[in-house]
Order: sequence, then structure tokens, then C-alpha cells
Amino acid sequence: MPTPSVNSAREILTGLHDVMASRTGAQAKLNKVVKIIAEAMSSEVCSIYLLRDGALELFATLGLNQSAVHVTRLAMGEGLVGTIAEDVSVLNLDEASHHPEFAYRPETGEELFHSFAGVPIVRNERAIGVLCVQHADPRPYDDVEIEALQTVAMVLSELISGAKLVDKTTTGTAASRDSGMARLQGFRLVTGMAKGIAVFHQPRVMIEHTVAEDTEAERHRVYSAFRKMRQQIEAMTAGAEFGTAGEHHEILQTYKMFAYDEGWSRRINEAIDSGLTAEAAIERVRQRTQTRMREIDDPLLQERMHDLDDLSNRLLRIVSGHLGTAAQSGLREDAILIARNLGPAELLEYDRRRLKGVILEEGSLTAHVTIVARAMGVPVVGRVRDVRRTVLEGDELLIDGDEAVVHVRPTGPVEQAFEAKLLVKQKQRAEFAAMKSLPAITLDGERMTVAINAGLRDDVEALHLTGADAIGLFRTEFQFLVSATLPRRESQQRLYKAVLEAAGGKLVVFRTIDIGGDKALPYLHSEGQEEENPAMGWRALRLSLDRSALMKSQARALLEAGAGREIHIMFPMVSEPWEFDDARALVEEQRQWLLDKKKRLPTKVNYGAMLEVPALAEMLDVLLPKLDFLSIGTNDLTQFLFAADRAHPKLAERYDWLSPAILRFLRRVMREARAQKVPVAVCGEMGGRTLEAMALIGLGIRRLSITPAAVGSIKAMVRSVDRSKLMPMVDAMLDRPPPDMRAALASWARDNGVVIG
Repeated sequence: MPTPSVNSAREILTGLHDVMASRTGAQAKLNKVVKIIAEAMSSEVCSIYLLRDGALELFATLGLNQSAVHVTRLAMGEGLVGTIAEDVSVLNLDEASHHPEFAYRPETGEELFHSFAGVPIVRNERAIGVLCVQHADPRPYDDVEIEALQTVAMVLSELISGAKLVDKTTTGTAASRDSGMARLQGFRLVTGMAKGIAVFHQPRVMIEHTVAEDTEAERHRVYSAFRKMRQQIEAMTAGAEFGTAGEHHEILQTYKMFAYDEGWSRRINEAIDSGLTAEAAIERVRQRTQTRMREIDDPLLQERMHDLDDLSNRLLRIVSGHLGTAAQSGLREDAILIARNLGPAELLEYDRRRLKGVILEEGSLTAHVTIVARAMGVPVVGRVRDVRRTVLEGDELLIDGDEAVVHVRPTGPVEQAFEAKLLVKQKQRAEFAAMKSLPAITLDGERMTVAINAGLRDDVEALHLTGADAIGLFRTEFQFLVSATLPRRESQQRLYKAVLEAAGGKLVVFRTIDIGGDKALPYLHSEGQEEENPAMGWRALRLSLDRSALMKSQARALLEAGAGREIHIMFPMVSEPWEFDDARALVEEQRQWLLDKKKRLPTKVNYGAMLEVPALAEMLDVLLPKLDFLSIGTNDLTQFLFAADRAHPKLAERYDWLSPAILRFLRRVMREARAQKVPVAVCGEMGGRTLEAMALIGLGIRRLSITPAAVGSIKAMVRSVDRSKLMPMVDAMLDRPPPDMRAALASWARDNGVVIG
């Protein structure tokens, strides 16, 4: 015998069927809908709010003032209606005004009513509106009434979406999402790092028809789908690669048990009895399961609800004919799987050779899918909010499971930092173990400094893993690149302090922000973005000096972070000495401000400049006396010397770092710096290649700052070379360059037993 909730829903759905079949406009239909619902539930008020232009607009009402229709608007999260939509949850209150989120709108005339019940109108797992009822008497609505409202809300979703009454963004279309880089923070479930292409496990089946024409036919479709689903589960549990013992097997057996749960099938049958189609009935029960999941505090019970939710998705795909998941269609390339949540059986369907990582909107450490993923060796980041709103199918993704971070559509610098960290992890035991504790000393006893380049807090780990001497270049712009908005000074200060503490007393050279060119920030408009040649445009120190507020904020953050320590600050892309003077004065201004405020200061501030623009070499006699150290950025310097865009595919390999032109330039710089007793370091890829690094040592350079992955091989080279023999040889070669400088240097290295990677 049907329950009262079934009767209430059926009565309303019968009326809605006729309304939806009528030829009247959408507004007229909604006006009739609120009347049908109010009468069926003996409620004095029934209202429908829809999401329009980012706000919830009162679209139709019976019982409130009609003048408020299309006038009253509530933001997501504002008032009771906004709370329901934002949380995709149900509210059932006997006294609405007592709720902390209650927002009174006088134009509605709702002060006459006390009780309130509201349910979200959901489409594609997002609230596109709210259906609510009110009554003058302060009483909570019965569970059967809430059930009826939720069933009706599902049917309304079809009507509203078909009439295109709500924002397009609520459908989750790709066009509505940002195409720029994004950084998503989640929760660490399974450690590891992965790079791949975004693949959605299964787009939610869109239910196009909710009201059944033939109840028995719908029931037969569900029975058939149940049989097919159970066959699939049996096959997967029998074929699981983990064998028949252990925790994984028990998990799959629990999963199988739910597939045969009679209570679940009974609830779906009851939903069909109310007048819903098979798809709508399954979805209706699934939504109720999700609502219960939000109310359960017990993590074990929550996991049981997740298993049921997973099975609901599977059953829905079968009954609707949308059988394929990304697993069935086959992963064509290395994939990062994205899902709201996954059941363990679904994860097992994927090819482990192609599945590189998993991102979940939900998930927990004790979830069954987490346990299985750990056994598979697949990194998982969970609780990543809005991942399906941010990520597009086919986007490049980087997963750092250790830090629970996902980089979406990463820029070059972020990807390079990720690759460096990944390489460190992959090769640290094999390549760096032998060199980790050994100093970089040449055969003739000269101590070299082998430092690493870094840009994120996590990169500092490589300092200790590789046994590097210092962080010769900390790229502060990375924090700006991975943020959706301009990082606040406090956030910058926390990062810099954390880096200094993690370095454990080893030297850290902070380079002030270097943005522009290929490192444009979407939230900071830069004229360089429209330039034909942005690499030589408004970027780096030029931009920072023009945007002095940006640099002042960073300067103060660096000084505060370095309180009680000696710190090193370096300015990028200095073209003329006056730019260094202005930048240093700006930092000193902030230092004086902190001193006046009796704030703790660094014990010493060492100032350096990056030589990347060739013009600066002509002014070293003026600049060097002002410097504590000089760093040569070989990446930009090379492209400026040769007038060759390093990002141009036809020019990337055209000019050799071992060209006599570059080496002669560097020799001249080294001679002037040595005369002024200013230490010089080389930062960039050139110093991370063994043969090139050997040539730099031959020029007298004793400090290299390189990618962490290169530390081991550079140390090996340093410890195998005799600097006293190398320097005169390089000097002689540059005086009379051989036809092929690279070949000549390689030949000398072989003849002298230098370890060249």
C-alpha cells in the first residue's frame, strides 16, 4: 500500500503533468505550479525562486505579495532561500525568523507566516532554484511533506531547464568556466605525484523526463537494470586483482551486499509509485541519500552512504542506456580521473597503466576507494571543491598528492617547478644518495657552491634531499602565479618565513617578483600582455618599480620574514644602475618604516642584481660597488645576446650555451666582478648541464644555482675536475676559439676523466 508521501507526491505530479503538457508560457506554468502545490499540501504559501544573473529571484508565488515577483532577489548563501541553494540542502523550520540566516524582505509580506520548508531545485548536481512553502502556524512540516516537495522539485527542474529560465552557468557548460591556470587545494588521500589529462569518470546522466506515462513499464525497466548491475558487480568482485583475502576483498564484498539491498530497491519502487520515471525515481532516492550523508557524523556510516550513492550512479547509467564510463571507452593517454566520488569497483575498471591520478570532490582517508587506490599506487587528492566547475575535459593537470594540490592548465614556470620536484622524487635514491653528503670540492681542493632554484614552499625539501648548499634563487612570483587573487602581504610573509625556517640556516636568495612576458597574471593587468615582444617589455623590475605598492608590500613581507636573520634580496632584469638604486631605496624605505615602528628587523640585508640584460655589463664599474652579490641569469641573457626568442620552436636549439660569444661575455663579467671582489653566481639551465657547468667553472665561477634534479650530476662533475688545469685551458680556447667549442670541451673532459652526464 502506498505511503502518505507517495499519495502527496502523486496528487501533485498528476496536476504537474497537465501543466507541463499545456501550450502556455513558462511563467504561466510556474504560476499554476505554485497553486497546485499549495492546494495539495494545504499550505498558505508556495514560492519558487530561480537562479538568474547570479542571484535567486522570486519567480512565482501563491500567498506572498505578487508585487514582489521578479523584484525580491537573494544572493547565494543569503537568507533561508540562499542557504538552501548554496548548501543544496533542505530546511524545515517551525519558526523561520529564529534561524540565524533568516533575512526579512518587507516587500513580500511574509511576516504573517511562521513555519517554513524549502528544498533545492537541482540540475546537474547544482541548485538552480528553491521551492518553498510557508504556513501561518508555527509547526514543522512532516517528513512525508518534505518528501513530496523534493519529488516535485525534481520535476520542476526539467520544466525550468527546458524553458531556459536560469543562468547558463548552472549547467556547467565549458564556456562558462575559466580557461586560465588555477590551483586547487584539497585533502591528501594517497600520496604521490602525477601528470596527465583531465578525464571525467562519468558526466551525470541528465534526466529529461521525470513524469511517468506507464508506471508498470517504468518498474520493469528498473528491475531489468538491477539484474544487469548485479551481474556487473559479480564479475568485478570475481575478477579483482587483489585476490580473495585482505581488506580490499572485504570492501568489495560490502559493496556487493549493497547491490542486493532490498530496502534500496523498495524505495525506488515507491518513487515510481508516486508517478516518476525510472530515471527520476533512482535520482530521487540518490538525492535523499546525499541529504542523509550530510547529516551523518559517523565516518563509517558515511562510507556506507557513499557506496549506495556509487551504485545509484551505476544503476542510473544502465537504466538510461548511458552505459559507458571513461573506463569503458578506454583511456587513450595518461589520465587524471575526476569524479564527485568513486566506488572501489569503479576504480578497478580503469587501466592502471594509463590511470595516473584521481581527483575527488569528496572522499576521506577511510573511504573504500582510497584504500583500493593506495593498493594500486595511484595518488588521490580529495575534497577538491568546484573541481568540475574549474576543470575542462582534456585539460592538463598536475597532482601533488603529498601536498594535496592540483594545478589546472599550469603555466610554464609552475610546470617546470613540478617537473623538478617530480624528478627529485623519482631519482633521489638512485642518483643523489651517493652525492648527498659529499661537498662539491674539485680535485685541486676548491670548494664550489651548488645551490638549487626553488619557487614553492615544497621545493625546499629538495635542498635536504639533494644535499645542496643553498637556495640560490627563490622565485617569489610562483606564489602569485598559483593564486587566484593578489596574495596579501601576510600571506607572502608566511611563505618567506616558512622557506627560511625549512632551509635550516642555509642561504636563501629571494628574487623579487618577476612577472610579465610568459608569466602574466590574470588579476593584474599588464600592458605587456598586448605587446608583440613581451619578453623585452614591461616586466620584472620595470613592472615592480611602476607598481610600487606591489613591491613595497613584498619588501615588507621579506623584511618581516627575515627578522633576526641575515637575508638576501635580488632584483631581476636590472637594465641600468639607477633601477637597482630605486629598488634598493624602496626596500630601505620599508626597512626604516619597520624600524620606526620598533619592529624586529633582519640582522643584515644583502642586495644583489641579476645580470640578464646585456646593457648592464657596460655599467658594471658603476653597479658593482653597490652590490653584495651578482647573479647571471643565463636563460634570458642568451636570448637577448642572440636576439633569439627562447620560446620560439625554430630557435630553441639554434644557439649554443657554449658559444664563444656567450663564454667571452661571461669571462668579461667575471673579470670585472673579481676585481671588485663581488661574488658571482650563475642561475639557469646552463649551470645545470655538466659540460656547460664545467666551462663556467673554467671561467672562475664558483657558485651555481640549478634545478634540484641536476645537483647529483653537477656534484659528480665538480669532484672529478681539476680547476687549476681547467681554467687556463678555457682561457686559451676563448682567446683562439676552436671551430666547435662544445666538441673541444667534451674532448678535454674525456681526456681528463671528468664525469660528464
